[in-house]
Amino acid sequence: MDSAPANRVFAKQLGLTFPLLSDFQRKVSKEYGVLNPNGYANRTTFVINKKGIITHVDVGSEALSPSGAVDACSLMAHRKGK
Repeated sequence: MDSAPANRVFAKQLGLTFPLLSDFQRKVSKEYGVLNPNGYANRTTFVINKKGIITHVDVGSEALSPSGAVDACSLMAHRKGK
């Protein structure tokens, strides 16, 4: 739900080489079922492959650390080589 400029700064700080979704209008949060009644998204990390398929989800406290998403991306990259 952060703005695109905030996401760019965050991605640069982490050295990410992929785009982060900005859901400033909360449309995706609502569609993915993570928007709570207060108008904020529950902390969730989705890893989506190039075909648009969700391959990994971290929810709540699991989503605080990027390690699950990093592991999922590494697994996808490893499978791609086979």
